[in-house]
Amino acid sequence: MTHDHDLELRPTQAQIAAALNPPAGRNGGDLVVESLGALGATTVFGLPGQHALGMFDALRRSDLRYIGLRVENNAGFAADAYGRITGEAAPLLLSTGPGALTSLAALQEARAASAPVLAISSQVPTAGLGGGRHGYLHELPDQAASFRGVVKSVHTVRTQSQIPSAIAAAWKSALTAPHGPVWVEIPQDVLLAATSVPVVTGGDTFPDALPPRPELTAVAAHLLSKAARPAIIAGGGVVRADASGKLRQLAERLQAPVVTTFGGKGAFPWTHPLSLQSWLEDRHTTDFLEDADVLLVVGSGLGELSSNYHTFRPRGRVIQIEADLGKLESNHPALGIHADARPALQALLETVQERTDPSAPERVRELLAKVAERLAAQELNLEQDVLASVRRALPAHSPSFWDMTILAYWAWSAFDPKGPNHMHSAQGAGGLGYGFPAALGAAAADPTTPVLAVSGDGGALYSVAELATARQYDLNVTWLIVDDGGYGILREYMTDTFGEATATELTRPDYAALAESFGVPAVRTSPESLETDLAKALATPGPSVVVLPALLRMFAPTHLGAGER
Repeated sequence: MTHDHDLELRPTQAQIAAALNPPAGRNGGDLVVESLGALGATTVFGLPGQHALGMFDALRRSDLRYIGLRVENNAGFAADAYGRITGEAAPLLLSTGPGALTSLAALQEARAASAPVLAISSQVPTAGLGGGRHGYLHELPDQAASFRGVVKSVHTVRTQSQIPSAIAAAWKSALTAPHGPVWVEIPQDVLLAATSVPVVTGGDTFPDALPPRPELTAVAAHLLSKAARPAIIAGGGVVRADASGKLRQLAERLQAPVVTTFGGKGAFPWTHPLSLQSWLEDRHTTDFLEDADVLLVVGSGLGELSSNYHTFRPRGRVIQIEADLGKLESNHPALGIHADARPALQALLETVQERTDPSAPERVRELLAKVAERLAAQELNLEQDVLASVRRALPAHSPSFWDMTILAYWAWSAFDPKGPNHMHSAQGAGGLGYGFPAALGAAAADPTTPVLAVSGDGGALYSVAELATARQYDLNVTWLIVDDGGYGILREYMTDTFGEATATELTRPDYAALAESFGVPAVRTSPESLETDLAKALATPGPSVVVLPALLRMFAPTHLGAGER
C-alpha cells in the first residue's frame, strides 16, 4: 500500500540526476550555505576568520546576501534585530575561539529577548574535538560548553553528511516558541574538504506548535468572565507571536485595562481607553495591578523590570500564559498555561463571556493622571521634551532600537511605539552597545524604512566601528547619540547610593567629526532643534548621526519603600 506522503518523499528523475552529478568545486562550506538557502534564509551576518574560511568562500557561490560587521558581538546584535523584525532565524557566521566567544553577550540578549538567531561557528580540526590539547590556533577544551548555558540548543557537526540535518534541527529549535539563539559548530577540516554530498535542496522544517491545554484555558476563561476587576499584563511574547490583535479583542471583550512590559511595547495601542501604557516602574501602576482580582499575564515572566523590581505583590488570582517553561510561575503562583500567546489568546476568545464595566476607562484615566502628577512634581521637562521630540521626528512605521541609556529608560515607560514590533531595546540582558548594530540589522531586513538607533556616549563607544558597516552597505539608519560625558545612569546610581560616582566619566571623541571621517553625515544638535535635525536625518536615505549634548535625569524610583509613593 502506497501512502500519499510516500509519494511526496520519492525523488523525481531530475532530483536523482542532480544528486548523482553534483557540481564540481564544492566543499563543506557549500553544504552550510545550501542548507541555509533551502530553509529560506536570504541574508547572513558575520565576520570571517581562519577556521571559517570554507563557509565564507562558499558564500560567493550562493545567492545569500552577506552583511559583514566589524565586531562579532555587533554582528550578533544585528542578527538579533533581523530576527525580531522578520520573525525568521537570522544566520550568524563566526570563526572559532575568540571570534565565537566575542558573540556571547549578543547571544545572551537574544536568549533573554527570545530573538531567533542561528549562530554557525567553525571549530578546530576534528582531531582537536573532545578536549585533547593539540595546540591548535583558537583551541578551547570545550567550545560548545561556553555556549550551552546561553543558547537554546547546541549542535556539533563531525562529518559533512551531518551538516544539512544539524542546521535544519537548529533552525527548527530557533523558531520553536519561545524563539531564541542556537549554536552550530563545524570543524575547519569538515568545512574545507571537497564534498561529494549532493546539493542540499530539501529544507522544509516547521517549528513545533505550542498550543494551550484546553482544561486550563477553560478555567482561565471562567475566572476572567466572572472577575470584578480584571487586568492584563502583556509581555514580549504577545509581540513575537503576532498576537496583538487578539489581545486587543480580548481586552475589549473583558473591559480589562492593559499594561505592556518594556519588552512588550506596542502589544496594545498606546492611546486606547483601556491602555495603562508601560508605567511599570511606578507605584501607582503596581498598586492598580495588585488590586486586580484576576490578573492575566501573557508572554511575560514578571521578572525584575516587569514587577517594579520585585515589589509587585498580587492579591488576586494570577493567570500566566508563557511559552518559556522555565518562566512559568517562576515569580508568582498562578494558573500556569504553557503555551504560545497566539493560540492561547484565541482559545480564551472562543470561551470568555463578554463583560460590561463602564468604570474601567475612568480608572485608567485616573491612574495615568496620577503618573503625570508624580512626574510633574520632579521638574523633568527637559527629559520629557527630548523624548517627545524623538517621537514627533520618527515616522510612525519606523522601528527604533535603544541602547542602555537614560533616554531609553525613559522610553521604556513613556514612549509610544505606534505599533507592535516597532520598539526594541537591550533590556533583556542589559548589555551596552546594542542600539546601533541592531538598527543596522533591522535596516538590512527592510531597506525601504528609516530606522532609529539611540545610544548614550558610553554605549556608542562599543559600536563606532560599525559606522564603516553602515557606510559600506548604505544602511538606512539614523544614530542619535546623547552625549552626557560618561555612563549617565551609572553616575546617578552611584551618586544616589554612595554620595559620589567613580569610574563613570569618559574622555570621548567628537562624534560628529568621527562619523564624518567614515563618510557618514552628522550634525550636532540641541534640545530645541532636535526634532528638526532628527526628522531631516531620518528623511535622508542612508546612514546619518545626530549628536545631542545633554545631561538627562531619571525620574525618581518608586520601588525603594512606601515613603517613595
